[in-house]
Amino acid sequence: MERLAQLREAMIDAGFELLALVPGPSLRYLTGLQFHLSERPLVLVVPQRARPVLVLPELERSRAEALECDIVTYSDATGPASAFEAAAAMLPPGRLGVEGRSLRFMELELLAQAGIGDERIDAGAILAQLRMRKSAEELAKMERAVALAEAAFREVQPTITVGMRERELAAALVQALYEAGSEPELPFAPIIASGPNGASPHHFPGDRKLARGDLLIVDWGATCEGYFSDITRTFVVAAEPTQPQLEAHGAVRAAARTARTLAAPGIVASEVDVAARDALTEAGYGKFFIHRTGHGLGLEVHEEPYINQNSAVVLESGMTFTVEPGVYIPTLGGIRIEDDMAITQVGSRSLTSLPRDLLVVG
Repeated sequence: MERLAQLREAMIDAGFELLALVPGPSLRYLTGLQFHLSERPLVLVVPQRARPVLVLPELERSRAEALECDIVTYSDATGPASAFEAAAAMLPPGRLGVEGRSLRFMELELLAQAGIGDERIDAGAILAQLRMRKSAEELAKMERAVALAEAAFREVQPTITVGMRERELAAALVQALYEAGSEPELPFAPIIASGPNGASPHHFPGDRKLARGDLLIVDWGATCEGYFSDITRTFVVAAEPTQPQLEAHGAVRAAARTARTLAAPGIVASEVDVAARDALTEAGYGKFFIHRTGHGLGLEVHEEPYINQNSAVVLESGMTFTVEPGVYIPTLGGIRIEDDMAITQVGSRSLTSLPRDLLVVG
């Protein structure tokens, strides 16, 4: 109920009489319940003062009965339109805030046709403000997600060999994550990028076989009670690193350390990005750093605060995000080091603990 009260205070400040949530992280944050976003619409409408109203398929009713809200259901035979009309009769008029990145055209049309809300406006900013500062309980879940991810990789690391396909390594890591105790819904499918594939930051693992001397990027995470971890390390396959590999890796490692050290309460998120970017530029690798320095982390693998050149967010205690500078050089491959960070009362700390060295695997 505390989170509902905080949401309502934010709605008043933003001028929203109503706010609509669909299945996803914000609904889970508010209610503790997780639903699938499917072809059967489910929407929780929260008024400033009256009881929330939940429209959902009849088959999901039993999961929602413990919530302090009015429930309106529909069947596959009747369809959702009449249920949204019934919900409208229970709700006050006024501006309706919606999740701009999550709410689909289907839900938007049903809300509009039922007359729920005089106008519909993106309320993503107020939801981000509520979720950016993590409680001690949330931080504990994130630390557990990090521990699960690190334990899984320690199991897989000795099995990496020359000739293993990227997709084989990805599958082994997924299995290890589950065996370590991660929830089935991982933050994302592991990124395994070897040799020239590493020059693409979000490469999908394929049939390429790991070759001796390859740079190898491994980017993965685990889930604990809905909260995610997101870690990246870079390795060399079955050979001593070359001087170009060592120099590029050293530059990325130094840039990451500079950004982690700077992060603290009162620092603007863009300053953290600039610190990493300037470090790589001074080392001669600036043009190969082609993405932001980091992103918020929690119930979503990418959420606020974003650590980029344009972010005006002032870091506060409890905020969590990644620091992940990287360089992507077609003739060399890719190098990225990613850690999960939490802002403390006096500075910041890394939730991740795996070595950041350019280690040899295989």
